[in-house]
Amino acid sequence: MALLIKNGEIVTASERYFADIYCEGETITRIASGVSAPPETRVIDAAGKYVFPGFIDPHTHIYLPFMGTFSKDTYETASRAALIGGTTTIFDMCCPARDTEPAEGFRIWTEQSAGKSACDYSFHMAVTRFDAASAAQLREIVAAGVASFKIFLAYKGAFGIDDGELYQTLKLAHELGVIVAAHCENETLVAERQKELLAAGVRGPEGHYESRPPLVEAEGVHHLMTFAQLTGAPVYIVHLSCEEALAEALAAKLRGVNVRVETLIQYLVLDASDAERGNFEGAKYVMSPPLRDKRNQAVLWNGLRAGLIDTVATDHAPFDFEAQKTMGRDDFTKIPNGIPALEDRINLLFTHGVQTGRIDLHTFVSIASTNAAKTFGLFPCKGTIQPGADADLVVYDPHYRGTISAKTQAMNLDYSAFEGWPVQGRPSAVTVRGEVVVEDGQFVGTPGRGKFLARQPGYL
Repeated sequence: MALLIKNGEIVTASERYFADIYCEGETITRIASGVSAPPETRVIDAAGKYVFPGFIDPHTHIYLPFMGTFSKDTYETASRAALIGGTTTIFDMCCPARDTEPAEGFRIWTEQSAGKSACDYSFHMAVTRFDAASAAQLREIVAAGVASFKIFLAYKGAFGIDDGELYQTLKLAHELGVIVAAHCENETLVAERQKELLAAGVRGPEGHYESRPPLVEAEGVHHLMTFAQLTGAPVYIVHLSCEEALAEALAAKLRGVNVRVETLIQYLVLDASDAERGNFEGAKYVMSPPLRDKRNQAVLWNGLRAGLIDTVATDHAPFDFEAQKTMGRDDFTKIPNGIPALEDRINLLFTHGVQTGRIDLHTFVSIASTNAAKTFGLFPCKGTIQPGADADLVVYDPHYRGTISAKTQAMNLDYSAFEGWPVQGRPSAVTVRGEVVVEDGQFVGTPGRGKFLARQPGYL
C-alpha cells in the first residue's frame, strides 16, 4: 500500500521545510506541497510535528555471549524497542570468542537475526584474533556485505587483540577499504589496576571506575591513532566518554588520521555518581568505558555541536539486574558490562539536546542518523529524506510528555537506567521502507520484515 505523510515539517541534516511525502514500493517517490494520492493510499497527518529520516544506531549488542552470560534481548524484542524509539536501522556487533572462527561467528549472528528483526540491520564484524585463516574468512565476510570491522583494545584474554594483530587487522582494512570500529582502553592498565584494587579489598561497583580512569581510555585512543596513522586505515572510535580521549582523537585528526568519533547517550545524561549508588544499585550503571565525572557532559555536547563528534549511539547491552548484574556482587570485575538504552536514545537526545538548546534540529538528525549512514555506507538510501531513499520515516511529536519506566519498556530486561525520567517528545508514527510499524508508541509492524543491509567496501 502506498503511503502519504501530509502537513509535516521535514527536517534533515541540512534542510527544513514543509511538504508532503509520498512513498510507494518501499521508497520515497515524491516530495511536494499538496500531494494528492489514490483513495487506497494510507495517509498520516503530521500537522504540528516533525518528519525525520529514520534514525540509525551504529552500535548495539543484541545477541552477546559475555562474561559468562548472554544478553537478554533478542532480535524480536530489541528491534521492536528500537522502532518504538524511532530507530529504524541498527548495527549489531558480531563478536565471536577468540577461539571461534570468524565465519562461524558470522553464521551464528546471521542465524540469530534473519527472519526475526522488525527493523533493518547490519553488522560490524569483530576481529578477536588475526592469523592467515581468520584473514581469509574476513575477506569472505566483507564480500558478503559486512564493510566494517570491530576491534577491542580491552578485555584481555577474551575479545582483546595484541599489537601484532592490531597492525595486521588495520592493514587488511586499508587494503579492503573497510572502516575499523575500535573499543579504546589499554588492556594492560585495566588488568593491572583491577588486580591492585581487588587486593586492596575494593569489591563494589565503585572499583570499576578506578580500574579504568580517563587516562586509560585516552591512552587507548592514542595507541589506536598511532597504528591508524602508520597503516592508513580509516577508524571509528566507539563510545568515547571523556575530554582526555577526545583530545587524543582531535590531535590525530590534525595529523591527518582518518578518524570518526562516537559517543553514547549515557555519557551525555548520566555521570559517575550513578555508578556509585548504594545497595549495589550502581551495578546497573557499570559499563566500559565507565560513566565519567559530570564535567565531561559539557565537553561532549560541545563536541557534537561543533561537529567534532560524529554520532550518538547506545552500545545497547541488556543484562538483567537481579539475575545477571549480581554475578559481580562480591567482585566488580564480574559485573556484566553495559546499559540498555536502545529504546530511549532518541527521546533522551531530543529532550536533553534539542529542547534545552544544546543542539539544533539539523545536528540532531546528523548525529542520530545521517552521519552513521554516511560513515557506514548506507547513504543516501538511509539517513535522509529525498526521492529514491528508503521510506524510513519518523513522525515526531515534540509536544508529547511522558515518563520512562521499566514497566512500560519493550526492551526485555528488569530495569531501566532512566527510571522515572521525563521525556519531552516521542515518535507518533514510524515507517520502515514504507510500512507503518509504530503508531502512538505501539508496535504495529510485521515481525521479521527487517532485512540485512549488505554494504560495499571502499566508500570512505
